[in-house]
Amino acid sequence: MGTIVQKISDKVSLVASSKTWIESLAIEQLVKTAELPSMIKVAGMPDLHPGRGYPIGAAFFSKDKIYPALVGNDIGCGMSLWQTSLKRQKLNLDKLEKQLKSVESPLDETWQELVQQRKSQKHIEIDGFDTSLGTIGGGNHFAEFQVVDEVVDPVLFAQQGLINGQVQLLVHSGSRGYGQAILQAHIEGFNHDGLGIEALAFADYMAQHAQAVSWAELNRELIARRFLAATRASGQAVLDINHNFVCAATVDEQAGWLHRKGATPSDKGMVIISGSRGDYSYLVQPTASSNGLYSLAHGAGRKWKRGECQSRLSHKYKKDELYRTALGSRVICGNKELLYDEAPQAYKPCESIIDDLLEAQLIKLVARLKPVLTFKTQGGC
Repeated sequence: MGTIVQKISDKVSLVASSKTWIESLAIEQLVKTAELPSMIKVAGMPDLHPGRGYPIGAAFFSKDKIYPALVGNDIGCGMSLWQTSLKRQKLNLDKLEKQLKSVESPLDETWQELVQQRKSQKHIEIDGFDTSLGTIGGGNHFAEFQVVDEVVDPVLFAQQGLINGQVQLLVHSGSRGYGQAILQAHIEGFNHDGLGIEALAFADYMAQHAQAVSWAELNRELIARRFLAATRASGQAVLDINHNFVCAATVDEQAGWLHRKGATPSDKGMVIISGSRGDYSYLVQPTASSNGLYSLAHGAGRKWKRGECQSRLSHKYKKDELYRTALGSRVICGNKELLYDEAPQAYKPCESIIDDLLEAQLIKLVARLKPVLTFKTQGGC
């Protein structure tokens, strides 16, 4: 692995080459997090960037204590990849764009039987957030139609059930207001303090956490199904991976609790590492390793803060120019601020993230996918 895994301190490592730009504040947050009581080891990924007090794109391993604030408000946030029945050669982007005009409002009554059936099957007992099921939300969440640009490993590609020539649908979303409510209740009761595993509050949080993870997975499924219905297509889930969660784990023969915040598990099979809306995404086969706390980057990683992107870009690009990307793909987004905040220029090149993970021998590249249409949000949610 050479020097690709940088040892910042006894507890802190960073999987990134010297050519990968990472904001100093993100590294400061990583080091600070390692000082939390019971924290054993933390690892930053090449997409590491600052968050609200804690870095995003990192994994944290603790003993006898968990930290809900490290998981954050979007418990279970992750990505699912669906292979659709749409054919690349027959894809009409004008038609596709028109078909996606009504995929953002709460699911209507025609969906309710399926919603209740899937909630029961996934043992989801919470009802108060049902109106958000099947909705993407704001921020960096999206649904994106993609095509396979290059197959690097045909054997692994086929093993995953993928077919070159079929349009793929990548969904990125999480637990929405449900996860937010769980974190808010924790902060009100315990501030940012962790929870000892013997505490009653620990068991209560973990039960809510499990519900939120299942809710987020169902949310992504329903988003995919409504996009398929809108485009009169069928589809099948190829993979679904969570990026924000905490679980029991063993690292270097030591039992503890592994937190992931914007980090992809490397011990759950094949995963997708997404680029920005104007960049490629990559399907990879992970190599589970304690060097990265059994985790990988989850995407390209921000290089500009939200809120400052419009001032950086508005003098270079007219608003209408941001609805097309350099790759020839289209963007649907009715929120002007979000249109700028999520511009490709605000993110690192995903290829550089992949290069670091390859050099660290943490992944094997399977395929590269190219965006054709990215749906963000039409409103302000």
